[in-house]
Amino acid sequence: MKAVAVLPALREVRLLDHPAPDLSADTHVRVRTLDVGICGTDREICTFVYGAPPRGESYLVLGHESLGEVVEVGGAVTQFKTGDLVVPSVRRPCPHAHCRPCRAGLQDFCATGDFVERGINQVHGYMTEQYVEEARHLNHVPAGLRHLAVLAEPLTIAEKGLAQAWATQGRLPWACTTPGKPRGHGLRAVVLGAGPIGILGAMKLVLEGFDTWVYSRSPKPNAKAALVESFGARYVSSAGTDAAQLARQVGNIDLVYEAVGHAGVSFALLEMLGQNGIFIFTGIPAPEGHIPVPGPQLMRNIVLKNQAIVGTVNADRAAFEGAIRDLGEFQKRWPAAIRAVISSRHKPDDFRDLLTGHARGIKNVISFE
Repeated sequence: MKAVAVLPALREVRLLDHPAPDLSADTHVRVRTLDVGICGTDREICTFVYGAPPRGESYLVLGHESLGEVVEVGGAVTQFKTGDLVVPSVRRPCPHAHCRPCRAGLQDFCATGDFVERGINQVHGYMTEQYVEEARHLNHVPAGLRHLAVLAEPLTIAEKGLAQAWATQGRLPWACTTPGKPRGHGLRAVVLGAGPIGILGAMKLVLEGFDTWVYSRSPKPNAKAALVESFGARYVSSAGTDAAQLARQVGNIDLVYEAVGHAGVSFALLEMLGQNGIFIFTGIPAPEGHIPVPGPQLMRNIVLKNQAIVGTVNADRAAFEGAIRDLGEFQKRWPAAIRAVISSRHKPDDFRDLLTGHARGIKNVISFE
């Protein structure tokens, strides 16, 4: 089969022949790949800073944002049938019996660090024509989401982040309890970044009832600003508005959803977090380098304003189920906006420009259909 892969030892990215998969267990499902999203993680793997092939192999098949169609099921599989659309998860649990999160199906909270991830770390990904997966790692997708469900995996970042926010903020009366109002009603959120993670996160926050602001670099007018404002969020450019000015516009910032991976702008906004606020970090900047931060003021704010800081990575089944459900809701409320998140679809032969060329648009997709 065709597959897009990295060969770390040779520092190459190739379209190569990859063995076709067979079912080897009754709990396996064989899936025909339809769409695979390109994200920053894929592009970073193609710079060879990380990304490990399976043990004993020279290459790693890329791709972890995937939508596929079931073509064969094992004898013990009852929840899927041929023709079903599915989205696979990414991380697989570690083998250690003492890792309580992994044993509970919460491998996104793995306590040992010995997990593997499809398309990222030691297991081939989905950027190939077919793959085989354990049924328990697949999530059913309604047929009506055929052209959007490749966005489910990036949306899980917001789903898990908001789940952590609600759990953390259960420490005080924070959620709206007025009958008929969404639980985020009356709360103010700032999304840092207008890439796919930020835009999908902003949609989730608007859906939850937050007064939502997206803070990004490019000045208006631009296509991303128009998209953000089409579903009810507000767009502010950091080019003309610094973090303090933004905070004066917004008022008390109850929640920040960071989706930019830039430490300087993130910590500038952390200083503006409001009373009882929560800051959700999702970006992963390069470890090199240092930035000056107002440590004493940040520490005072965290203590005196009862603030919480949460980091989140990967996602569990609940986040995938929530993402698929919310994509359906986005499609009902803002059909043009959610369609616009996918900038373009390409054939596998276009892999090199998509993975190593200049990033364009919002979300680019490789279609194997």
